[in-house]
Amino acid sequence: MPPPPHQKPENVLKRAQELIGVNQAPAALNLLHDHITSKRSRNVPIVSLEPVMLLLVELSVEQKKGKLAKDALYSYKNIAQNTNISTIELVLKKFIELAADKVTEAQKKADELQSNIEATATTSVDDLEATETPESILLATVSGEQSRDRTERAVVTPWLKFLWEAYRTVLDILRNNARLEMLYQSTATQAFDFCLKYQRKTEFRRLCELLRNHVQTAAKYSSQMHAINLNDPDTLQRHLETRFQQLNVAVELELWQEAFRSVEDIHTLLNLSKRPPKNIMMANYYEKLTRIFLVGENYLFHAAAWSRYYSLLRQSAALVATGQSKKSDNPSATEADLQKAASFVLLSALSIPVISTSRSRGAMVDFDEAKKNKNSRLTHLLGMSTAPTRVGLFRDALSKSLLKRARSEIRDLYNILEVDFHPLSICKKISPILTKIGADSEMEKYILPLQQVILTRLFQQLSQVYESVDVSFVEGLAKFPDPFQIARGTIEKFIMNGNKKGDLSIRMDHATGVLNFDKDVFSSSKAAHAGSAAGSAESPVGTVQRLQSTPSEIVRSQLSRLATTMYVTCFYIDPSLRQRQVDARQAALARAKAGVEQEHHETLARKEIIQKRKEEASELQAKREKEKARQKRLQEQALAEAEERRLALEQKEREEKRLKDERDRVRREELKKQIADLKIGPNALDIDIENLDDYDSNRLRAMKLAQLEREKNDVNEKLRITGKRIDHLERAFRKEEVKKLSDDYAKQRERDIAAYEEVKAETLQEAKEKHTESVELKHRLTRLMPYYESFRESLHERRRDEFEKRHRDAEKELERQIAARKKEYRERKLREKREREEKERALREAEERAEKEKQEQEKRAEERRIELARQKEQREKERQEGLEKAALQARREEEAMARRLAEKERERVPPPRREVPVMDRAGSNDRPSGPPRLNLAGAKPSWRDREGSRNASGGPPPSNGPPSRTATPMERTDSNERPSGPPRLNLQGNKSSWRDREAAKQAQASSGVSGAPKESPPAPTPAQAPAEPLRPSGAPGKWVPRHLREKQG
Repeated sequence: MPPPPHQKPENVLKRAQELIGVNQAPAALNLLHDHITSKRSRNVPIVSLEPVMLLLVELSVEQKKGKLAKDALYSYKNIAQNTNISTIELVLKKFIELAADKVTEAQKKADELQSNIEATATTSVDDLEATETPESILLATVSGEQSRDRTERAVVTPWLKFLWEAYRTVLDILRNNARLEMLYQSTATQAFDFCLKYQRKTEFRRLCELLRNHVQTAAKYSSQMHAINLNDPDTLQRHLETRFQQLNVAVELELWQEAFRSVEDIHTLLNLSKRPPKNIMMANYYEKLTRIFLVGENYLFHAAAWSRYYSLLRQSAALVATGQSKKSDNPSATEADLQKAASFVLLSALSIPVISTSRSRGAMVDFDEAKKNKNSRLTHLLGMSTAPTRVGLFRDALSKSLLKRARSEIRDLYNILEVDFHPLSICKKISPILTKIGADSEMEKYILPLQQVILTRLFQQLSQVYESVDVSFVEGLAKFPDPFQIARGTIEKFIMNGNKKGDLSIRMDHATGVLNFDKDVFSSSKAAHAGSAAGSAESPVGTVQRLQSTPSEIVRSQLSRLATTMYVTCFYIDPSLRQRQVDARQAALARAKAGVEQEHHETLARKEIIQKRKEEASELQAKREKEKARQKRLQEQALAEAEERRLALEQKEREEKRLKDERDRVRREELKKQIADLKIGPNALDIDIENLDDYDSNRLRAMKLAQLEREKNDVNEKLRITGKRIDHLERAFRKEEVKKLSDDYAKQRERDIAAYEEVKAETLQEAKEKHTESVELKHRLTRLMPYYESFRESLHERRRDEFEKRHRDAEKELERQIAARKKEYRERKLREKREREEKERALREAEERAEKEKQEQEKRAEERRIELARQKEQREKERQEGLEKAALQARREEEAMARRLAEKERERVPPPRREVPVMDRAGSNDRPSGPPRLNLAGAKPSWRDREGSRNASGGPPPSNGPPSRTATPMERTDSNERPSGPPRLNLQGNKSSWRDREAAKQAQASSGVSGAPKESPPAPTPAQAPAEPLRPSGAPGKWVPRHLREKQG
């Protein structure tokens, strides 16, 4: 069935409202959808299309038709994005608002249903004392709190799904459009709030992935029209604000992986930004990083994030104090905030494990490439140039005077753990501090890592003092206040982990409950230096307080101690040793001073060479990567082009099929319209619509024309009758009108005279009054004239001085301007002169070059002309030779012809011949009348000529020999001078005609010359030709017409 004809939006809207009024909302929605998605709607004004779209959005939300709404919104966006952006924003906001309202209504409805269920359950209990029956217990174990979940699943969840699809649809429509970017960011914020309000973690992950894909698409298709530009500071700032909102929601939902990805997105956008971010945004960034690292138990980068956060607070406080930045762009940096941040920086640094707590096997595994890449990524996220360390963080904290600003218990904890650590009194000193820290909900998270640090320090100190200790003794030393006590299993687990990592070397005897420290003098030095393992977070130097050296250390330092003792002994035995050392030192210093400059230059040269090699290697690597990327891009482009060609071919086939169907449909529609037109009117034709294949457009058009002709004739006949009737009526009206024209003219003349007199009187009266008022005004103003004259004279005097002063100033300014103009004129003239001389020189050079080229061209032309003349002369010579040969051949033929003619004439006496005039092309009026004369084949004379010759001579007919060729050549004259008669034609081979030959014969006969033929005299005019009638020749074998034979007989 063909689609309905296109209607106006007003009619479609009216029709949809009528359908809604009769409870046919789905039909109305389909009608509106078809109208919006129609191609003909692209040219409809947006003002008329906007109400249709708003009604379609309302109906689609009421009926949960998200796909129809999505299709219509895409079509509406394509229609309106180049003309009116505000209408797109209005429609999309309306769509989101209606979906959100439906979710709120569904939530209220679910609450009402749940309250009704609970009320019904309460009222249906018969015995209040026996409410717990076996049936109720079983139902409670099965359902319990699930009744509310089922209610929400049945009532609220469908609308939540619809609202989520609405957010996705709107974000897809608004993506990569700079003019719709504000609405895009606000919609993304609303989607984040939706996920946070209804705890939709899965939808939040999909939303984050969707936004990442949109940013990648924007970077890929940045060359399109109205595409967003990530290099624009305002656009990038809006994207940063959206990502910070995403980070906040991810932290609130405790989606730490998604939060970390959001942090990476923010870091990428910050690197793209040319405008420095606001301090308040960066404070939020570092604060969220601290929470993410704490959840991931990455205490080292957690402490580094707190350090960056504290540095940002100090910087913001300084900027606000000096007035260099607005307070709204910076985070709150009061003394309490700084104290809290300093306490967390110090506490997080103390919580960094001294030994690694990861679960990898072996100490060297932590140094693999993945670990390095991860640490490098985290370092870049924090904006640090090098990876943080425990010692570096403490050094940085001390340089910023964090101990003075931190809380007192945190400061005491630092002194106990890092400055004055004593294993026997550690628990007694640290218990009240842990109690205070545990009372704070934010700092309570650091107790477990602090216990790990305390145990590490404890075992490091015990390993230096004791060879073996009892486990119960260690438990007594590691006794913490409730509820932070450490069990024996935790201590054993810690020991095993330290042994596995190589940070501890302890054996545990479970039978006796004794811990044995490894005191082998030949053991590895790794166990003796805590923190030297791969997983350690601190430096092996200066981090553990030394009480005494272990036997292994003594053995390792025995040779060094022996060398030191022997050196001191030699120093006391031989006093000259000191002098030799001083001399050797001075000589070494002198040699060093002498070669320091050369060594410095060599070092700089080596440094430059190394740097150059690094740059070359980096450039080579970049070229390789660029080439790989180019090859990959070309491959992808080839695949994409092949896919595009395939899709284009399929689209072309579909389009051709659609066009064919459309043409057939249009043809049938046109035929139906033409048939319908033929059925209208009094002369309607009866045509069967079912058999449309029997008709074509031309046949129907002919039928239509015939019908129109009949209707035209009918109309013309009616018009003729009507015009005749109107003509008679008008003639009758005019006859009656003539009788009353004189009376009407007299009345009209009287009315005009009366009106003229009235206007004349009013005009005279107004003129008199105006004249009187003018005279009075003149008398009043006459009294003011003396005062006016005196005021004008005084005003002239005052302004004359001012005028003279301005005149002098103007003259001075004029002189200055004249001098400047003269100077400028002279400079311009000099410049023009230089330019003119330069131009003349260039022109002269150009003329010389042109003259030289012209001479060369003339020389070449002269050579060419000489060559052409020589060739022309050669050709002329060849032509003359050809002409001479042709003339010689012609003379020989004429002589032969004359000899043959003379021989024949000697045999018989030639009869007198009539002179035939030479054929001249004269005027058409001078030609003789009669039939045209044609030259016969073989140059034979016609029967008329032979008859005329016989009559003129009175002798026998002439012989059939060839005539002479000495006739006068034909001349082309004016058409009015040509004689009448047949046209004269030039025969093939330049042969003379029969007239020329006859004229030559007559001329020879009259002159009596029997030798060679001579040129005939001028031919007589047609008036001099004989007027004898033509007779048949009577020669044998010649056919004579019947009428001529009868005439001769």
